[in-house]
Amino acid sequence: MERSNGSAASAGPAGERLGAVARPPTIRGVAERAGVSKSLVSLVLQGSPRVSDAKRQAVLDAIDELGYRPNAAARSLVARRTHTVGVLLNDMRNPWFVELLDGLGSVLQAHGLRMLMADGRLDRRAGQDFARTFQELRVDGLVVVGMLPDTDGLAEVAERLPTVIAGNHEPRLPHADIVANDDERGARLATEHLIALGHRRIAHIAGQGLVGELRRRGFEAAVRAHGLAAEAVVENGDGTEEGGYRAAVRLLTAPPNPSPDGSGGARRPTAVFAFNDISCVGALSAAQELGLDVPAGLSLVGYDNTYLARIRHLWLTSVDNASYEVGRRAARCLLDRMERPDAPAVRQRVAPELEIRGSTAPPA
Repeated sequence: MERSNGSAASAGPAGERLGAVARPPTIRGVAERAGVSKSLVSLVLQGSPRVSDAKRQAVLDAIDELGYRPNAAARSLVARRTHTVGVLLNDMRNPWFVELLDGLGSVLQAHGLRMLMADGRLDRRAGQDFARTFQELRVDGLVVVGMLPDTDGLAEVAERLPTVIAGNHEPRLPHADIVANDDERGARLATEHLIALGHRRIAHIAGQGLVGELRRRGFEAAVRAHGLAAEAVVENGDGTEEGGYRAAVRLLTAPPNPSPDGSGGARRPTAVFAFNDISCVGALSAAQELGLDVPAGLSLVGYDNTYLARIRHLWLTSVDNASYEVGRRAARCLLDRMERPDAPAVRQRVAPELEIRGSTAPPA
């Protein structure tokens, strides 16, 4: 049997070497295939109305046949736009962001815009670094999602880029729109649900920032309105699972405070409203370790209605903060801001709803 040499074995049917990299199709190739000029292909790519339907279809057919993809960088230089939006998150590990980004992306994508995301947690100097990075990338706009560790640089960025703040109520800047959940109202919904079930000793694991302050304010307003402020307890948390666990342990194991008449003090709470779902999961772990059945021995309510609350073996009652709608509205605000960058700032609050599941019940 005759052995073939290496060069014959590597030759293809057309004499080309196997493994040779084919050049990507170019705009010149599209023009030749469609029988038109390069400038007319450019007009089609730009969506110009000055092209006849027949020639437009010929160009589109050639693009499909050749698999041509326009050079985004080159188009950006011509149009002075990158068709990208910077999205800054405080912590990508937070599941609350998922649905907000889904709502944000659905609108931006429909308008030909792509998202570039950065995580503020990875660099606590984000107030400076993200500004420089996004400006160097020449994004067309910026969406800041949630609370940031440092907002000093945001005012400068908002003067140069169309900016929208989503899911937070600060900072308030002259030309930066804000779209957020009505956190105070949501906290009242959660607390009043527990009161309606018959709970009188209710605790709150508080969060940080203005969102945490608003949710605490809603909790305190609800217990005060029902005459339960004396037995209500607030324990500070940090919005993490570990923080929720430690706060719940302190709440559920603290000795009663003695009352003035010496008859003892407030007993442990029969219900806990947590700042968010992640904190609520931590509180659930603490309750289970202490031998408290949920909800028979302790009712729990979270906030944000993330996928964690919908996991079957957790099945948490939670406040739905309408994060998908917040994302959609933030995208629409950004599109308006890109058209009118000097317009006065718009502030929108989206109404929350309570999703009742299996972590709440009347007190034993």
